[in-house]
Amino acid sequence: MTDVQLETESMKPVINRIKRAQGQLAGVVRMLEEGRECEDVVTQLAAVSKALDRAGFAIVAAGLQQCIADGGVDSLDAKKMEKLFLSLA
Repeated sequence: MTDVQLETESMKPVINRIKRAQGQLAGVVRMLEEGRECEDVVTQLAAVSKALDRAGFAIVAAGLQQCIADGGVDSLDAKKMEKLFLSLA
C-alpha cells in the first residue's frame, strides 16, 4: 500500500475554501470579543464548520480518484480512505 500524494493543482479549490474558512473563523473570534449575539456567533461558526467539512470531503474524494487513476484501490487503500472519510462524520 502506498500513500496517496495529492496534486497541488487539484487542491487549489480546497486551499481556497480553507482560507475562506480561516477568515470566517477570525470573524467568529472578533464576534465573541465584541460580545455579539449568540445566534449570530453560532450561525457563523456553523458556516466555518461546514466549509471545513466540505474541504475534508473534497480531499478524501480527490484521494480516491487518484487511487483509481493510479491503477485501482486495493482493500487496504479502501479501508484507509473509508477511515479518513468517517473521521469527518
